[in-house]
Amino acid sequence: MTYLQSKQGPHGQDHWPTSYPECGGNAQSPIDIQTDGVIFDPDLPAVQPHGYDQPGSEPLELFNNGHTVQLSLPPTLHLGGLPRKYTAAQLHLHWGQKGSQEGSEHQINSEATAAELHVVHYDSESYGSLSEAAQKPQGLAVLGILIEVGETENPAYEHILSHLHNIRHKDDVTFVPAFSVRELFPQELEQFFRYNGSLTTPPCYQSVLWTVFDRRVQMSMGQLEKLQEMLSSTEEAPPEPLIRNYRVPQPLNQRTVFASFTQAGPLYTTGEMLGLGVGILAGCLCLLLAVYFIARKIRKKRLGNRKSVVFTSARAATEA
Repeated sequence: MTYLQSKQGPHGQDHWPTSYPECGGNAQSPIDIQTDGVIFDPDLPAVQPHGYDQPGSEPLELFNNGHTVQLSLPPTLHLGGLPRKYTAAQLHLHWGQKGSQEGSEHQINSEATAAELHVVHYDSESYGSLSEAAQKPQGLAVLGILIEVGETENPAYEHILSHLHNIRHKDDVTFVPAFSVRELFPQELEQFFRYNGSLTTPPCYQSVLWTVFDRRVQMSMGQLEKLQEMLSSTEEAPPEPLIRNYRVPQPLNQRTVFASFTQAGPLYTTGEMLGLGVGILAGCLCLLLAVYFIARKIRKKRLGNRKSVVFTSARAATEA
């Protein structure tokens, strides 16, 4: 079992700070993004992926490192719309266990998705390599893409998933033909959350400028099961399944989460809606009762007037 698969135990996530002090820092990732607490920033520019739809002709290295499946990316890929130029280095995935549709690291309003894709970049204007940038403030920029289960197979993710049988064990490596990495992303990139955080695995350097997209992508249940069933976190037999390789959400502490878009949430909570419905129902009942009693009173008055007319007419006839 890898250190990501267990929260407790001598090698679990709760014990990371013992060996990696920065894992106990106050700006750790992932987080649970509560949308009622984010700050809308109209000045946040859209993320601009350059070269992701044209990765070149060289094959890409796919690697089982024992705690995820990692695809190396060519340096021709980089991001615009950030404070500096960030060059792509690699992407990898996080997922849960067989039968579970909760495997993402980031959550939105306490809801996890089936898996999550991380695309890792480094500040190539300031640093010469990923390893050098990883220890510097905002040295890294990571895109977080939430993945949910859909009805149909996602052909973009098959560029990775169809090769997992070649890297079943830790340290296995294979090469996959180049493909459009942009197709792994949501179609629309304008809506996202931005915050300062960390790597989600040891040594947990607090050097990451995070962009988590609000729009999600989908893969089929069969594709998700490939991730959940095919890989091992060990080299030797019997194989140890590579599952639950996500870190639990960390405290936000004093950090601010910015959003590139305004939240269009419901005007009322479920409890408020229920109370409003009961109030409306009670009001309608009171109105019906009021109409009933008013109608009854009017009817009595009319009957009284009719009796009075009859009595007067009869009296007049007698006197005549």
